[in-house]
Amino acid sequence: MPKVRDAIRLVERDGWFLARTKGSHRQYKHPIKSGSGTWNSILKQAGLAREARE
Repeated sequence: MPKVRDAIRLVERDGWFLARTKGSHRQYKHPIKSGSGTWNSILKQAGLAREARE
């Protein structure tokens, strides 16, 4: 299972930014891309490599 900090690093490198937090939940937005969902769905929509998902 990937660590949270690794996931954050991946999405931020791809241009996503932290839009808001509530407790331990973080919501990210991208200036061009949009989407939400499960872990794999988020990485897929962000256009990140499959290797990064594992």
